[in-house]
Amino acid sequence: MGIVLVSNGVYHATTKEGGKASSMLDYSADYFVLKEDLDTRGLDESKVDSKVKVVTYGDVVDLIMNDYEKTAWL
Repeated sequence: MGIVLVSNGVYHATTKEGGKASSMLDYSADYFVLKEDLDTRGLDESKVDSKVKVVTYGDVVDLIMNDYEKTAWL
């Protein structure tokens, strides 16, 4: 399972005071954070938790189309 952190969700990607990670990162999953949303909020990539990979919009499309099973519902 892959989780992409976007919009205000990017705050979960950065380490907190004292080096603690967000409790959201406790689940067994691959974590990604959108670089553009980090930049928009003035967050430094060097503060992103080691469990989270920084990706671009293009990378997200590749992840969705190539790396993960797709499920759709109405």
